[in-house]
Amino acid sequence: MSAAAASLVSYFSDSDSDNEMESKPGMDKVDSESPDATAHLKPLQCEPTMTLAVLNSAPEVAVKESVETGIHLDPSLKEVAYNPTFETMFAPEFGPVNPFKSQQMAAPRNMLSGYAEPAHLNDFMFEQQRRTFSTFGYALDPSVDTHQTTSTGYIGAVDEAEKNKGLTVFESGHKKVEKRKKVKGGEPEEIDNFLGPWAKYTDEQSVAKPSAEVKKDLDEYLAKRQKKGRNEEEAPAEEKTILHVKDMFDYQGRSYLHVPQDVGINLRSADAPNKCYLPKKQIHVWSGHTKGVSAIRLFPSSGHLLLSSSMDCKMKLWEVYNERRCIRTFIGHSKAVRDICFNNTGTRFLSAAYDRYLKLWDSETGQCISRFTNRKVPYCVKFNPDEEKQNLFVAGMSDKKIVQWDIRTGEVVQEYDRHLGAVNTITFVDENRRFVSTSDDKSLRVWEWDIPVDFKYIAEPSMHSMPAVTLSPNSKWLACQSMDNQILIFGAQNRFRLNKKKVFKGHMVAGYACQVDFSPDMSYVVSGDADGKLNIWDWKTTKLYHRIKAHDKVCISALWHPHETSKVITCGWDGQIKLWD
Repeated sequence: MSAAAASLVSYFSDSDSDNEMESKPGMDKVDSESPDATAHLKPLQCEPTMTLAVLNSAPEVAVKESVETGIHLDPSLKEVAYNPTFETMFAPEFGPVNPFKSQQMAAPRNMLSGYAEPAHLNDFMFEQQRRTFSTFGYALDPSVDTHQTTSTGYIGAVDEAEKNKGLTVFESGHKKVEKRKKVKGGEPEEIDNFLGPWAKYTDEQSVAKPSAEVKKDLDEYLAKRQKKGRNEEEAPAEEKTILHVKDMFDYQGRSYLHVPQDVGINLRSADAPNKCYLPKKQIHVWSGHTKGVSAIRLFPSSGHLLLSSSMDCKMKLWEVYNERRCIRTFIGHSKAVRDICFNNTGTRFLSAAYDRYLKLWDSETGQCISRFTNRKVPYCVKFNPDEEKQNLFVAGMSDKKIVQWDIRTGEVVQEYDRHLGAVNTITFVDENRRFVSTSDDKSLRVWEWDIPVDFKYIAEPSMHSMPAVTLSPNSKWLACQSMDNQILIFGAQNRFRLNKKKVFKGHMVAGYACQVDFSPDMSYVVSGDADGKLNIWDWKTTKLYHRIKAHDKVCISALWHPHETSKVITCGWDGQIKLWD
């Protein structure tokens, strides 16, 4: 090809040079008449203006796809302008076909899981076979055409299909159970003999008398049960007390109830500290209870003594200052003690336990003064804080009632019966003229003292049970431990509305009645949690400031000392009471 092109180029270049020679002046003109002269110029007469042609040795030629071999599709293409073959569509991107593909992998497929062929199956048949397969483990083989072949193929548990004879879920293999026959009861006209739908069955036995042996066993069991129940109800546990200090009175004849004045802080002051600070470390552990501690209460006003109740059925009185000794143990319940409450002066306290008894104790001598019971479990107990009504107390019971007792007579003087679940807490508000109760019915009710109808009822669909409630030091707010891992704040005056701006979160208390408390200056909120941690929030911002691992088990209560700037007392189900500063 290149040789031919070269000869053509040389030919045209020669002819051009001849033309140039003709046109040069001073040269003799060739005679056009001469036949010899015109012999080699004939080709130039037909194309006198021929130009140089450029040849492309490899032009683009449209070739059919069938001729083209080894075509590859770009995998990123979204559209194809022609109809490629299956092999072209699924050819490997690079290199030859994978020789290690299994037969299943190499099989032609038009979807990821295999090759789907169009087939018609009505909705009922499809649903019938699907349910049969999910229930019995077998179904008809859809690839077998039952109209053309006599054999019925199954897939899945073929043995089960043969055993059940191919029954589907819509076909019952059981025979109809014969209905029990009734005694015929005459005609409706016969009033005396007509039984109608009230007739007995023919095989019915109307007498079910126990045999002599069964009757003997039943009588023994019932006698034991009655005896046991009567003993439990009638005989309260024996009360006793243990004094752990050497001398009950000091050199001036004052008992341990006397407020000490040599502790570096004025415990008789009515003013709260100006500024409180976060507790950082543990400074003391009171250990003496053998089981979990359920509640702790500080001595009224001064807080120089601490009373604790436990699941080991005992109450203990501890010193908060000086040597921090255990002063006295009170024993008198046969089951775990649930709640305790001092009177205003601290000379007496009440205890409520799962043995269904409420007991009044003398804090100084340890003597049990009186017992109260209505054969229901008391969940919480509170003295009326009014000075003139120190002989009255209320208890929230397991039978949904709040019962009011008079200590002088030992009788129930009032019942507040409006809750729909066991009553968990009672908190006095509004200068002790009213009290707030919470219950397992996820509601909060406000009562006037001595009026057994609640005048305020708070219950929202989103509310949870609130098993621990604390009144703030300024008596304006109620902090309620909610079972959805939040501390909710309700107003404690007039409206009793939920303060939506003050919600304290970040701890886990679901299922536990962890007691909440405030710092004396109202700057912090403290609470235990299910992980045994002590949580401290800022009152203004509701931000979780501090978290201390306080106990190995649930930290059920946290109390901020009313006269101290940073002392917090916690108790837990590990049986320990700890002091933090």
